[in-house]
Amino acid sequence: MEPTAKNEGQILKDIAAGKHRHSYLVYIRKSTDEPDNQKNSIAYQKAEGIKFALREKLPVAPVTLTGLCVDGVISERHSGFKENNELTFSKDGLVQYHIDRPKFQKLVQHLSLGLFKGIVCLCWDRISRNKGDDTLIRKLMRKGIDVRFVYANYDKTSAGALHMDIDGMFAEHHSRVTSEKVRLTTWNLRERGVVTYKAPVGYLNQGNMNHKPFDPKRAPIIKNLFELCATGGWTLSDLVRFAQEQGFTTMPVRRRRTQDEMLAEEGQEVPVEKVSRPLTLSYLHKILTNPFYTGRVLGNADKYIRSVSHEAMVSDELFNRTQQMLKRRNVSVHYLKKIELPFRGLVRCADCGRVYTPYLQKGIQYFGARCAAACANPKKSFNIKFLEREAGKFLDRLIFTEAEKIQLDSATATDISLFEEKRLQQIEQNDRRKKKIREDLTYLRTNRLTLLKSGVYTPEMLLQEETSLNAGLNAIQDDEIVSDLSMQAVMEDLSKLSELLEYGSRFYYKAKSLEKEQVIKIIFSELSVSENTLTYKCKNGFQAFANRSFLVCDPTAWLSELLGLSQLIQASLDELRSAISSS
Repeated sequence: MEPTAKNEGQILKDIAAGKHRHSYLVYIRKSTDEPDNQKNSIAYQKAEGIKFALREKLPVAPVTLTGLCVDGVISERHSGFKENNELTFSKDGLVQYHIDRPKFQKLVQHLSLGLFKGIVCLCWDRISRNKGDDTLIRKLMRKGIDVRFVYANYDKTSAGALHMDIDGMFAEHHSRVTSEKVRLTTWNLRERGVVTYKAPVGYLNQGNMNHKPFDPKRAPIIKNLFELCATGGWTLSDLVRFAQEQGFTTMPVRRRRTQDEMLAEEGQEVPVEKVSRPLTLSYLHKILTNPFYTGRVLGNADKYIRSVSHEAMVSDELFNRTQQMLKRRNVSVHYLKKIELPFRGLVRCADCGRVYTPYLQKGIQYFGARCAAACANPKKSFNIKFLEREAGKFLDRLIFTEAEKIQLDSATATDISLFEEKRLQQIEQNDRRKKKIREDLTYLRTNRLTLLKSGVYTPEMLLQEETSLNAGLNAIQDDEIVSDLSMQAVMEDLSKLSELLEYGSRFYYKAKSLEKEQVIKIIFSELSVSENTLTYKCKNGFQAFANRSFLVCDPTAWLSELLGLSQLIQASLDELRSAISSS
């Protein structure tokens, strides 16, 4: 008789009250890795476990709970070798891992609370075949739980502990050997071109890996779908309708079992019928792009090789033409006319990098982002006023204050003189280096034949040496271009850019949104939002303003940076001047 919810509630109360703390449970497991082993069948283990309990006078708890046991017998169909490798560490130093066997997990919980005296099982490999579950059983035994085995009797001595260790080791070893044999057999079969997996729709799966015949009902329709698609005159939707008119359906499959169905006892199992489903667009695309239909099978190197188990349904030429037609239709969606909204594509999420897309709602422009699932940024949307206000604050921060201008004039006067002196010294060093390289090049070119005949250089070595000298000469000439720049001229450009930036700030607050966007795009290369904070990254020409903290800490480093940014500063000056004058 199946227990009702009321009965189960009373049973759980009795268990929690300790009514069965002197009773045993019988645990039996049918491995999914050994479907044909009669010795380990559910019926055999149940009979042996109950006989053992009667012989040893071990009272079995008369407990029936849905999803756990019937009359004190727990039966489970699950592999005991597979183990979850994920670990969780708590602040208290606890290490937790997931138990894949649901009934075994409940059993361990009840035993750890002392609600039952012990368990009876056939042998060690029925209760565990991996190190993690091994540890749990041994901890329960050390805690006082009485674990009995029909096929073994472990003494409470060191010899008994050794006997248990050996049985546990051989149980795990047996599973490893079985797994290794399966992998090796599968590898060898795939190497030969045997279909070791389920053949797709259009072929029959009759339990024979060496023979996958055509499905007489579906194969002609699939071949016709390839031919129609290759003509280029049929869309996928048209092909789906055509297949449905021909009565095409997918292969019958069973749905995934629910948790209750997986926990059901052997006599309570409800058969899950196979169901055929109509063809869909995605399923059709999967068919038309599967090389299996050309007589190939997926091999060991994730490459398709010729199959010895099935024949080609379509030719290589027809398959390739089909792929070309599918790629021709694979066109990204492009809007013919985008709504002109400012700051489009300019702002990103600081956490996941997704773009905030502008949109209008009740006449007000907002920005929204579809962040990644693991994104921790709670700011999913904001209006344009927030962006313009915060960007304006950044713009004001870049402008030199009057105090900074005075400090810049007084602090850099001496540093510029020292920098100019170093620049002249560098020019002299470059002249000497160029002279030496040119002399070496002249020597190589003049004495080329002598060096080759004497064996000092091979033709390849001589060419390599000449190329290296020319590269060194070009590098020095590039340094000279930078060295020829006057630091005073760079400072003047920077001063002009600062004044223009100050004027641009006043213009920014009076400008319209599209004009503000133009100014921001000139100055900032990146804007990111996180919570209520907007962060920025300046373009190279404006880096001197963003990094002017060097002016106080290390003026020489700041001046060196300016020299490297001279061309970018000049370009930014022209671009900002053009944008403001045009507006």
